[in-house]
Amino acid sequence: MVRAQGNVPFRFALTPVFLDNDAAVISALRTALAEAMASEIELVQRRTYQEITGALLDGSVDAAWTCGYPYLQHRDQLSLLGVPVWRGAPLYQSYLIVAADDDAASLADLKGGTHAFSDPDSNSGCLVTASDLARIGASPDGFFSRSIFTYGHRNVVRAVAGGLTRSGSVDGYVWEVLNSVEPDLTARTRVISRSEELGFPPFVARSDRMEEIRITACMAALQGLATADKGQEVLRLLFLDAVVPANRALFDGIAVRMAALAGG
Repeated sequence: MVRAQGNVPFRFALTPVFLDNDAAVISALRTALAEAMASEIELVQRRTYQEITGALLDGSVDAAWTCGYPYLQHRDQLSLLGVPVWRGAPLYQSYLIVAADDDAASLADLKGGTHAFSDPDSNSGCLVTASDLARIGASPDGFFSRSIFTYGHRNVVRAVAGGLTRSGSVDGYVWEVLNSVEPDLTARTRVISRSEELGFPPFVARSDRMEEIRITACMAALQGLATADKGQEVLRLLFLDAVVPANRALFDGIAVRMAALAGG
């Protein structure tokens, strides 16, 4: 156990874009971190990645589980505490989904339809599709008749399954987990394309705080989840294997897509 000094709760930020307010997961994560860090943990939830990033940078929160896209947007100010391992690797994909009975076979077939994104700063829920469009000289506003942001990957699946939109961009890890726990929902959708494998959404903290004992304690707690009883329960609920050290190179694929979106 690494003891995090001080009586002030350690503030750890989450966004429903990823966890979708799963009470069991949130409770288990708080308990596991509190035990490993010997500190009170306050889990702070925000609606968007932009809000999470802002809270990190202004010091309102101490650490956060975010996405590779906002991490790279602020790469000079944020550092990695660890990256989850899913199905044996710290990688995941973006899925493009349509209704189960839709005959679309690729992104090109979706022109003129409605589309659901999760968050403007989500890699899998926005950047991948937006950069694919940029590579053919298009943009979401011009390609789709209408697009919406659902601020939750599960909500993207719901939008497509319920006919609110024709298609959606969703985190492949979330779709696969939903396929295990809510198969009736995912059965109403169909994956028509999968991106290349990209760096899994990481845990981050502000770079200028990485030497603080509370931040190092958090890093140790996250990377020790797989060897602690309560940590194993968190990983089981999240369908993850472990949290491991990583460096920025893991997110090079996302950086390439950011450059494509910027026209570089």
